[in-house]
Amino acid sequence: MAELGKKYCVYCLAEVSPLRFRCTECQDIELCPECFSAGAEIGHHRRYHGYQLVDGGRFTLWGPEAEGGWTSREEQLLLDAIEQFGFGNWEDMAAHVGASRTPQEVMEHYVSMYIHGNLGKACIPDTIPNRVTDHTCPSGGPLSPSLTTPLPPLDISVAEQQQLGYMPLRDDYEIEYDQDAETLISGLSVNYDDDDVEIELKRAHVDMYVRKLRERQRRKNIARDYNLVPAFLGKDKKEREKAAKRKITKEERELRLKLRPLYQFMSCKEFDDLFENMHKEKMLRAKIRELQRYRRNGITKMEESAEYEAARHKREKRKENRNSAGAKRGREDAKDGEFAAMENLPGFELLSDREKALCSSLNLSPARYVTAKTIIIKDHLQKRQGIPSKSRLPSYLDKVLKKRILTFLTESGWIARDAS
Repeated sequence: MAELGKKYCVYCLAEVSPLRFRCTECQDIELCPECFSAGAEIGHHRRYHGYQLVDGGRFTLWGPEAEGGWTSREEQLLLDAIEQFGFGNWEDMAAHVGASRTPQEVMEHYVSMYIHGNLGKACIPDTIPNRVTDHTCPSGGPLSPSLTTPLPPLDISVAEQQQLGYMPLRDDYEIEYDQDAETLISGLSVNYDDDDVEIELKRAHVDMYVRKLRERQRRKNIARDYNLVPAFLGKDKKEREKAAKRKITKEERELRLKLRPLYQFMSCKEFDDLFENMHKEKMLRAKIRELQRYRRNGITKMEESAEYEAARHKREKRKENRNSAGAKRGREDAKDGEFAAMENLPGFELLSDREKALCSSLNLSPARYVTAKTIIIKDHLQKRQGIPSKSRLPSYLDKVLKKRILTFLTESGWIARDAS
């Protein structure tokens, strides 16, 4: 016989005094939570019948070990309050749950049990599907961190800050890009009687101002990324001397000038890496061509390449010597051919190579040149000794020939410059 004051499940006959489910359509049908959740049916009772909690909601939904000892009634009031007042209104939610719960307790219980607990993990997915991403503004809106959060201040001295007009605590300059950009919004005000056209016009002004702010920030980022401030102050020369880099060729310098418009789309490191990789590619291609040349000449080991290069160097040197010797003989033959027209004339053997070239250019026979040379030197010596002399130059020697011969004798040291 069942003890008085205790209730038992009509299906499994277990004691259900803390909590039981009573059928609203069948009399004397009370089930324990286990049988009710399993859908137990007995007699005329069916699992789809209505039910009610007999205990009044005084049991703990999360078990007796849950922090705070929240009853099922309080849990139900909490869910009603979050739906009614919205997430974050913890004061109104605490008043709805009951005076025994403070806003801090309400917030901690909801966050720990319904968001970070097992129920939240089961209901809130890690990645939300079909989320719409705004690709029209990748850098953020007007309150984007890239616009509101300043960059770290520049590491420059006080004198350099004054020279640049730089304010390190604000990371701003006294004269910014488009200094008058703030005039677009300085006179704007929101009025309740504005019509749609005025509202759209004010929005357009704000959008224009935001674009100017982004352009300012972009220019600052470029100046930071490409070290334009140290270059303006003359510090980059010392840094380049410290960091010994490879020598840039003329072809690469021209290519850098052609790709200069792409600087704004790449960071300084990315641009340097691009050219370093291009240089590596060029070196690898040259190495591949060299190895292919070795293979065509029957060389299959790197030890044999050194001997091959030494032999090739000797062959090229011998070929170069033969070419230089041939060029020298050609010059001598050309010189002999140049003087062949007057080598049989009298006095030719008395002339030097320079005098022969002079006579050839003046179309003057060696005998006439020797005669004019003797007269000019004799007159020069008489003037040096103070003896008055009268020039007795032959009639075939005009002023042009005389001037050319005097210049040649002066440069050769036969006569002094004052006499000429």
